[in-house]
Amino acid sequence: MNSEPMQSNQTVQPDTPSTGLSSQEATQRLEQYGPNAVAEEKQHPILIFLSKFWAPVPWMLEITVILELYLGKDVEAIVIGLLLVFNAILSFIQENRAQGALALLRQQLTVQTRVLRDGHWQLVPAKNLVPGDIIHLRMGDLMPADVRLTEGHIQMDQSALTGESVPVEGGINQQAFAGAVVKRGEASGEVTATGARTNFGKTAELVRTAKTTSHLEEIIFSIVKYLIIADVGLVIVVVLYAVLSHIAWPTVLPFSLVLLVASVPVALPATFTLATALGAAELARNGVLVTRLSAIEEAAAMSILASDKTGTLTENRLTLGTVHAYAPHSEEDVLRLGILASEEATQDPLDMAILAGAREKGLKITDTVLHFTPFDPAVKRSEALIRQPDGSLLQVVKGAPLTIAALAGAGAEIEEDVAGLAAKGYRVLAVAAGPQGGPFTLAGLLALQDAPRADSQALVQKLNALGVRVLMVTGDDLLTAQAIAGQVGIKGSTCASESLHSTITPETLQCNIFAGVFPEDKFHLVRALQSTGAIVGMTGDGVNDAPALKQAEVGIAVASATDVAKAAASLVLTAPGLSNILGAVETSRRIYQRMLTYTLNKIIKTFQIALFLSLGFIFAREFVVTPLLIVLLLFANDFVTMSIATDNVSFSSQPDRWHIRILMEVAFLLAIPALLLSFAFFFVANNLLHLPLPQMQTLMFVMLVFTGQINVYLVRERRHFWKSTPSRWMLIGTVADILIVSVLATQGFLMAAIPFNLVILTLITTLLYLPLVDTLKIFIFKSAHMD
Repeated sequence: MNSEPMQSNQTVQPDTPSTGLSSQEATQRLEQYGPNAVAEEKQHPILIFLSKFWAPVPWMLEITVILELYLGKDVEAIVIGLLLVFNAILSFIQENRAQGALALLRQQLTVQTRVLRDGHWQLVPAKNLVPGDIIHLRMGDLMPADVRLTEGHIQMDQSALTGESVPVEGGINQQAFAGAVVKRGEASGEVTATGARTNFGKTAELVRTAKTTSHLEEIIFSIVKYLIIADVGLVIVVVLYAVLSHIAWPTVLPFSLVLLVASVPVALPATFTLATALGAAELARNGVLVTRLSAIEEAAAMSILASDKTGTLTENRLTLGTVHAYAPHSEEDVLRLGILASEEATQDPLDMAILAGAREKGLKITDTVLHFTPFDPAVKRSEALIRQPDGSLLQVVKGAPLTIAALAGAGAEIEEDVAGLAAKGYRVLAVAAGPQGGPFTLAGLLALQDAPRADSQALVQKLNALGVRVLMVTGDDLLTAQAIAGQVGIKGSTCASESLHSTITPETLQCNIFAGVFPEDKFHLVRALQSTGAIVGMTGDGVNDAPALKQAEVGIAVASATDVAKAAASLVLTAPGLSNILGAVETSRRIYQRMLTYTLNKIIKTFQIALFLSLGFIFAREFVVTPLLIVLLLFANDFVTMSIATDNVSFSSQPDRWHIRILMEVAFLLAIPALLLSFAFFFVANNLLHLPLPQMQTLMFVMLVFTGQINVYLVRERRHFWKSTPSRWMLIGTVADILIVSVLATQGFLMAAIPFNLVILTLITTLLYLPLVDTLKIFIFKSAHMD
């Protein structure tokens, strides 16, 4: 079940004398090849902060600020400017980890290394290693560069690089890769590649070049684009009317600016940022840390989750799976012999798994081990000489099945048994025993496995039920990949890594299991899936997963992940297991529903206000609401309704995607009854109550605030508005908004005073409006498939 060997980025293999390089040669090669480090790209924090002001939506708001200042509207300009700064600060604080993964990768490459130079061994910083250096490695060392071993033997853990949980043996003339950890033995070797030329450095380069495309800014810009188009159309109509009616330009220009302020959702970027920041705090309480805010919005739309196997779907820990005995031996006999041919002192993962399995079964050993020979890759077996309780000697051998079978003279039967176990994802060892020097009798097979996590299968099933297609991407071979996939409930066809090396075909993207993949393959797979329009999530735990984690819209590092993987990911699980992924999806979809309510309400209000102002200006040739009151509406409606971010909502059963055109159509239809109500108030105030213009403008302001609050409760529930209870903060925000606006209107602060009974009548009317339009809302939602 060994995976394919790692690809080599070997740069140079010079003939280095036994004395090692001289200091002069090392200096020359350091100039030629550069330091053994990953190139750093660091952007100044001030530039990162200023970039928050350089995007389509901020541009529109900045233009609005300039026009406001040009017309002498200083208060309005300050308010909109403060909104821009608020949004930039919030985004900057939450997303200040852009280069974290790269920094950790550099730290991995700055260890001290034992190097032979000028004829003697010395400690040299790993960043100063050059191709041709002779280095010495011991147990516990981190491989500082790609090395060709020249003497000795080591066992290496490359799971963080390859995703393969089984340790790799390294001997003379074999390649060892930067980032591997020496688990056993000692060896010397010649450095063949350093820095970005190593496999490890290549992974770092992939992390550096990986770039997640955030859809959040695109969504906000699309919303603004539609509203601006509508606004421009209304301005053209008003300008034509003004020309035909000979209305002075000094009157028309301020009106156009009011329409701009009313149409551009000034608070929308800040609200999205605040809602996702609150969502990040909620996820943190549930064991999920958010390092990139846009991932919350992306998780709601995630349709594909590509999961690493080792350490993600599995435990990344070998365990004893099953024991297969050959007569006359029993399973207990096979396990007992396997224990005798294992040694805890070697810390060999295979031996540790066998010993742990024996302890779980309560097996006790009374034999005495006289001599033990650890696993030797040259002969592919370990051996032990045993004195049994009756005093007789017994030699036990354990190792590669075909090697042990040949010693015991076993036939084709063992090959069939080994193939059957391997097809189930097991790593198989054979055990034989006999008198010292033989002949040996085959006792049985020990099947070891990197077992799936207890919650993996349930997680896959629940994600599938939520419309998320789960893929398994692993460095293991086809048989192991298929076996583990079957155990965790991932079904479908299997593709080998070769299918990801060139142009990735649509047929390849239909596979649910990918085997034998390298870090570059995962990275390219994520990009290929993204090119189809899918929102891709990627889970992982090792260095090899970091590029794909950063490229994916939703990169998820599990709790046991390396620091490199955690820094590259946008979501980091803090509790063992994968169940928090499910919680992250559900929470993100709740946040989407809240933002959908806010956005839908804002678009309805924009249509209502823009049309009301335009048509009111045409009919009355006066502002039905003053520019100052329009700015106050930003606070009375847009900012008070930020409390929607705390609303009690349910999550949808399928991935949520923003369909802006449909959203605009639904909002326009729901804006029609609100517009009719607005003109009804205007007619009563102008023709029945005969209010002076300043008082009428105040009444229209109060009406727009109250209908804005009513629309929130209208659209927050896709069913009848009374089917669910709003959050406490939403209710508090609404009550506070109504009270404050009522006091301002009746006391004449910032506007002309109106009688208290008019405010109460307006409130009662808008409350009665809610149940009347609720039935129409349900019909519109069903027609647009938003129910």
